[in-house]
Amino acid sequence: MLRLLNIELQKIRYNNSAKVISIIYFVLITFIALIASIEFSFAGVNFRVADQGIFNFPYIWHFNSYAAAILKFFLAVVIVSLIANEYSYRTLKQNLIDGLSKKEFILSKFLTVLLFAAVSTLFLFLVSLVLGLFFSDYTEFGIIFSDLEYLVAYFVKLVGFFSFCLFLGVLVKRSAFAIGFLFVWFVIESIIYAVLKWKIFRDSDLSTTIMQFFPLESMSNLIKEPVTRLGGVQSVANQLGEEFTKNYDVPFLSIAIVLVWTFLFIYWSYAILKKRDL
Repeated sequence: MLRLLNIELQKIRYNNSAKVISIIYFVLITFIALIASIEFSFAGVNFRVADQGIFNFPYIWHFNSYAAAILKFFLAVVIVSLIANEYSYRTLKQNLIDGLSKKEFILSKFLTVLLFAAVSTLFLFLVSLVLGLFFSDYTEFGIIFSDLEYLVAYFVKLVGFFSFCLFLGVLVKRSAFAIGFLFVWFVIESIIYAVLKWKIFRDSDLSTTIMQFFPLESMSNLIKEPVTRLGGVQSVANQLGEEFTKNYDVPFLSIAIVLVWTFLFIYWSYAILKKRDL
């Protein structure tokens, strides 16, 4: 496996665009600290984000995982471009001529996906830990390392999403078309949800239950939005007679669904490559 991973790292080493995009991605994660300076108004009351405890342990794990996951599209471009370049520069055919099997080729790409997700998760952990140690009101050991399941969800989300991108790259062979298809699939899921909710069942709960088995929706369900979890937001909502009853935990079912989709994406990638005449 190390041999396969080393092959991919050598390709990334000489891919300037992949290196630039990856650097931008990790730099943007560090910019999460700038969120502290944001001010917003809710129900006529002004809030400064830094005063709402977003960098408090253990909330910071939830907030930063959610914010960083939005940036995953940068690394998605890298994954798709790595596949597209294999066809454009005929390195895939050369690798097969040199003795690399199609199964090993897909495995090498999946190992790259795991590496990107692992490095990103570790980087997010370090950034969040530093921010928390500087700004959190709670620094007890037990509190600091509670709610780390959000980092697990972040890792699973990246692996699933990058595996989807890998599959699309193998399927259509072109970066632009793969990214375009990703957007189209997002629209398709949105339309299906609207049809289920407004035309078929007219029940948002039942529609949501069905939609949780779709790939992008299952990935989205891993980390719920954290803003309404803030104490200040909930206090204002209570004063207005509203109440947030959302469950912010990481659903085990969503993790299982994403892992199943990950397996399917990798298997389908191999199946396509196996049948394709190169």
